[in-house]
Amino acid sequence: MDTKTICFLLFSFICLNEARVISISPQPGLLVTQGGEDPDPEVNQKREFVKQMMKDAWDDYVRYAWGENELKPISQTGQDGGIYGDSKIGATIIDSLDTLFIMGFYEEYIKGRNWVAENFDFKTVNTSVSVFETNIRILGGFLTAYALTRDDLYLDQANAVGQLLLPAFDTPSGFPYNRINPATGVGSGSSTSMADLGTLHLEFEYLSEITANPIYVDKVNKIRQNLWDLEKPNGLYPNTVNVQTGRFSDSHVSMGGGADSFYEYLLKSWIQTQDQQARQMYDEAMDAFVANDLVRVSKQSHLLYIGELSGARIDDVGSHLECFAGGMFALGSVTDPKSPADGNRDRDMEIGQNFTNTCHESYIRSDSHIGPEVFRFTDTAEAVAVNDNEKDWAWDAAQSIEKYSKAGPGRGYSGLRNVYSSAPVQDDVQQTFFLAETLKYLYLVFSTDDLIDLDKWVFNTECHPLPVKGKNPMF
Repeated sequence: MDTKTICFLLFSFICLNEARVISISPQPGLLVTQGGEDPDPEVNQKREFVKQMMKDAWDDYVRYAWGENELKPISQTGQDGGIYGDSKIGATIIDSLDTLFIMGFYEEYIKGRNWVAENFDFKTVNTSVSVFETNIRILGGFLTAYALTRDDLYLDQANAVGQLLLPAFDTPSGFPYNRINPATGVGSGSSTSMADLGTLHLEFEYLSEITANPIYVDKVNKIRQNLWDLEKPNGLYPNTVNVQTGRFSDSHVSMGGGADSFYEYLLKSWIQTQDQQARQMYDEAMDAFVANDLVRVSKQSHLLYIGELSGARIDDVGSHLECFAGGMFALGSVTDPKSPADGNRDRDMEIGQNFTNTCHESYIRSDSHIGPEVFRFTDTAEAVAVNDNEKDWAWDAAQSIEKYSKAGPGRGYSGLRNVYSSAPVQDDVQQTFFLAETLKYLYLVFSTDDLIDLDKWVFNTECHPLPVKGKNPMF
């Protein structure tokens, strides 16, 4: 599995612990964040362990792949054949800026900031790139860096990237192409996933705010309205939409890959700006999952999971990409504006807790104690549920990553090809999201409530915190 999947489970740990954080000072001169040390020495020791993981991952990237998109830690070279092709845009640098800042790595942060100032130019990318990935990693990284520091460098870069994404919206339906060539402005892809078109709102909303340019939020509001107007079978959103016709183009429904962050962003748009339409769409979508028997309990061990709908058939399969949903249901519960009698607070919190436990089971059942990409529920083979502390779960994951994913002492980290092996083969790629998401979420699990205030910040799906309107002076 690749390390991106781990971050979804860690997000659930954060929400279930109801983490709270104070806003980080916006002054550019105050680059080393303070706070977050736990009074329990054992917890604080684990926090420092995660911080050292970040230091090792970053230093190995600097040593062998500086300026390239990702590190190949075993080969000790750069990886530029990923989602940005041969274009060297320093994707790891941009995705890591806020993690370095939040962890207090002053010199490392400045080195990354200077590289962006001297080298980053997205319009030189002359290949088709994912709008979704560019939005959550590059645009999201710049927006958060700006919100934390008020450094105009990041504002200018965010606006430049946003402008280069706008041609993707030039479709008959207003639903964006899922790919764009930044150099030519040509979009591509006749169909797009719900995640691709529905994971833009947080970033575009904030970009319009800080640039005083409504074009960005207008684009995503049109997406939202189009989805509102679409006829949804049994209240459900199929995973794929045709950008030409603006209609659903298949009948497959899931909360995993291709759909996941669409639901996440409905809820978080409500948190970010009190978007009433987004909250209603979120509540109705969750009700539809329950009403259509997609929130299920396994027969053997009574583990809660979220099935997938293929036509009229429910597939009893769990995807690790769904594991974010434990945190999402919990977050939806604690932010439910309805009264307890009228809303679903208790139901959603119970779903969140139980589903997170199921995802933890997928970890501890593997030889490596790292969760697989996919797990199935049958009548004969299931794990026994264990009620444990989420911090213990996160610590077990951190130790497993260190043991099986690390290329060597003081080195970077790779994904694993088979988590069920006691000696898993590494894939030799340190993904940008390992630094942006996995390590940041782990760090926050072992930090106290005075590091990032979830009343004032909302995380995008790449774990870049964005300000909440009306509660954070940065919005």
